[in-house]
Amino acid sequence: MSASSVRSFEYLESLPGTVFNRLYKQPSAALAIFRRMLPHLAKSLVMAMLYMTRPLPVTDLETWVRPGSRREQDTAVDLLERLQILKRSAEPGTPRSYMLTNPFASSLRQALTGGGNHKSFGILSDVRSKDEVTISQLDDFARKQWEGVLGYMVGSTGIGLRDEGANLSPSVKHLLQYGGLVDVKGRNVDITQDGFAFVLQEVNAQVWTILVLYLENAEQLGMDHVDVLSFLFMLGSLELGQAYSKANLTETQLQMLLDLRDFGIIYQDSPASNNYYPTRLATTLTSDAGALSSASGGFDSALHSSTNDKGFVFIETNYRLYAYTSSPLQIAILSLFTRLSTRYPNMISGKMTRESIRRAISMGITGDQIVDFLYTHAHPQMRKTETVLPPTVVDQIRLWQIEGERMKSTVGFLFKDFSTAAEYEGPCRYAGDIGVLAWKNDAKRMFFVTKHEQIAAYLKGKKDKRVEGG
Repeated sequence: MSASSVRSFEYLESLPGTVFNRLYKQPSAALAIFRRMLPHLAKSLVMAMLYMTRPLPVTDLETWVRPGSRREQDTAVDLLERLQILKRSAEPGTPRSYMLTNPFASSLRQALTGGGNHKSFGILSDVRSKDEVTISQLDDFARKQWEGVLGYMVGSTGIGLRDEGANLSPSVKHLLQYGGLVDVKGRNVDITQDGFAFVLQEVNAQVWTILVLYLENAEQLGMDHVDVLSFLFMLGSLELGQAYSKANLTETQLQMLLDLRDFGIIYQDSPASNNYYPTRLATTLTSDAGALSSASGGFDSALHSSTNDKGFVFIETNYRLYAYTSSPLQIAILSLFTRLSTRYPNMISGKMTRESIRRAISMGITGDQIVDFLYTHAHPQMRKTETVLPPTVVDQIRLWQIEGERMKSTVGFLFKDFSTAAEYEGPCRYAGDIGVLAWKNDAKRMFFVTKHEQIAAYLKGKKDKRVEGG
């Protein structure tokens, strides 16, 4: 599951059952969740059960999976249950069995086979040829708006991006601050540790991060969660370069058009226009297409799905840095942890110093994030060496960080008091598989996790199986 899928899944998991029931009535939402949120095994289980009219006994389901893949099967079934796609049949006197829930099953069948008048995949609009917006224009608009967002975060407006970029609305700036991506003190805007990690994500993950923040803020804006989610999932199924009518949109969704335009996800000639165009940021919401690092090759690489994404950074053992780029956004990111000294039309130079690294660390950026950025964007000539980055530079960056760090705290939950080793090993191994395990002590049968919901569901499932087994 990609980073964007994980973030959106965590939000969906927190929703009540009534929201899922309303959401799954839209075929576009059911198809989007099937495509985006489910791993391959879960998709296979759903497709195998999609046209079944009777519950499937768990013994039959287990025959579909190799004996050595029971853990993957349990993970897939658990995921489907938490997304309320799969439910257990609890008829008295019958063995434990599973069945797809409705309306998810019926909506997915309708999305795959077509038909109906649900209009959940948008209404095409006829636009005169002279008023048509080209894909190139949509890409330019999305690039300008999204680089404006990233530029605001890293402070690149001070080096020329403001002239080329977008003027961000107060609502966009509030959302970035609400999500902890920037820290605003008076007129100063500083990027946070979460914000720097956000900048280094693939474009698709960045968009989903913003959209989840938007969803979390929807209640304060008086918006209906289901309308917001339905519209976002619908956008992922629309065709790039095609105009769509606003006729079938709710009041919440009409307001969303204005907000999403600020992020470059939607294009409109004016707020009064009866049509809207999804940009590439919208049409790739429910797929991994074009999901490249936005900082590596600028936004061009993400929008045009370039596979020849070359690095541009040279680093010497004396901490001198040379970057072959003219992108204001890339220069702004480098300036967060480098003292820049010279700028040419297609290159900048500078030096990483104790002060520049400590300044970045004071904003919440970690030494590992800086090293990862430099490694990801190292010039092809540097990749010819075994270590890519000079070891002395990597070690010194980390030493400068730990000068001010002696202890790191992690918020989470401690599981202990397991009766047997077998009882302890199962949930501990599962926590490691899903990426929430922060610490463990096998001798004391204790482990610490950053999230507890999935572990609790796992333990409950094991308990239910023991009860049914007698």
